[in-house]
Amino acid sequence: MIYLSGIFSAFHAAVRTRTAQGAVAWTISLITFPYLALPLYWIFGRGRFHGYVAARRSGDLKIHNIATELRGRLLDAGGIDGAVTPSQQVLETLAGMPFTRGNNVDLLEDGGAAYGAMFGAIDEADDYILLQSYLIRDDDLGRDLKARLLRKARNGLAVYLLYDEIGSYGLPPAFGAELKAGGVRVCAFSTTQGPINRFQLNFRNHRKTLVVDGRLAFVGGLNFGDEYLGRDGQYGPWRDTHVYVSGPAVQAVQLAFVEDWYWAAHEVPELLWEPRKAEQGGKLALVLPTGPADYWDSCELFLLEVITTAKRRIWIASPYFVPDEQIIGALQLARLRGVEVRILLSKKADHFLVDWASYAHYPMAERAGIEIYRYDAGFLHQKVLLVDDTLASVGTANLDNRSFRLNFEISMVIWDRGFAGEVEAMLLNDFSASRKVVAGELDEKPLWFRFGVSLSRLLAPIL
Repeated sequence: MIYLSGIFSAFHAAVRTRTAQGAVAWTISLITFPYLALPLYWIFGRGRFHGYVAARRSGDLKIHNIATELRGRLLDAGGIDGAVTPSQQVLETLAGMPFTRGNNVDLLEDGGAAYGAMFGAIDEADDYILLQSYLIRDDDLGRDLKARLLRKARNGLAVYLLYDEIGSYGLPPAFGAELKAGGVRVCAFSTTQGPINRFQLNFRNHRKTLVVDGRLAFVGGLNFGDEYLGRDGQYGPWRDTHVYVSGPAVQAVQLAFVEDWYWAAHEVPELLWEPRKAEQGGKLALVLPTGPADYWDSCELFLLEVITTAKRRIWIASPYFVPDEQIIGALQLARLRGVEVRILLSKKADHFLVDWASYAHYPMAERAGIEIYRYDAGFLHQKVLLVDDTLASVGTANLDNRSFRLNFEISMVIWDRGFAGEVEAMLLNDFSASRKVVAGELDEKPLWFRFGVSLSRLLAPIL
């Protein structure tokens, strides 16, 4: 029965696995080692999150109507005047929402600035608060957040808190129970709900957003734990980036939260859906939610689009560098046509297998002249992209297969020369605190390390 199940699962993998490499690996493993491969495949092997109700993709009628009406309102409130460029049209198709003008977007570097702005917005909220985080800890920062949410709930505001149950596995039940008792709506994203998802542990909701009164939004790499303020001795200073947004784009962030909340709690919150231009905002912005329920591999296609259309430079900051062959090939081609390509990674690692897997891509990058830097001044966790002098992105997606295909992510894409200049100045400071990787660095490592790098590369699709 085990071997027959392995053969059946091998056929399933050959038909359903999203990449050819993954299909071959699973098929061989399931036929050769079914005792080991079967449970791993049915826990980690699926590439689509079946059952997730995403309104503008395939879901509930009420949310579908909200999304359809919102798209029209965004176009009226601040859509692009005239025809969009082909690249902008691609990004709008992937996002399911249009670029909008009239946005103000501020960079928030590191935890001090980000938490100060977020807590200030929470304290000044008048109507409702929507907060989503991959990780929440019951530490000083987490308890500070809890106290602020409880205070607003006691004042009569509608407060919603959504977290990933795997990312927040260490959160004690009493933390959520206290919030619920105080009137806060708390829910885990629950990727395992439903009989078909019961043993599916490979998907994560990695989004980190805050929406206040439908007027202000925050998106970026910061969760809620003391380490994000540099209070953890293991990682030291924590380098991260968030953005603070006002304007029509806030409504698209709100829609992404509502879709996730509907999956988790089976209800649609009553919210404000009238976009408003920011008083001092003129930036062109797009909200790009991506995830394993998408029809397309939206996260990877976004990156491929901006890489292949870049003319002068591509700078990417990410804690992890585990791309697939398509991304590596696109980066190599960009460099061969004269585009400056820089990848900024963290010297410190929070996952040694992911760190080792990144080394496997050094030789391919070096051959094309792609520059790789390792950040020396702490743990680098930001997810930032800069293309040429006009496009920048700040969000939650890493440069790895998990973000491309397995995680729910969200990115704020800003098409604005002034904002791109701010991101450039920020990244130049980061590069100045980094060490450039020299050619042949992997060859100088011990044999055991290089062997570990090779093994880690094989596990890259599920890391």
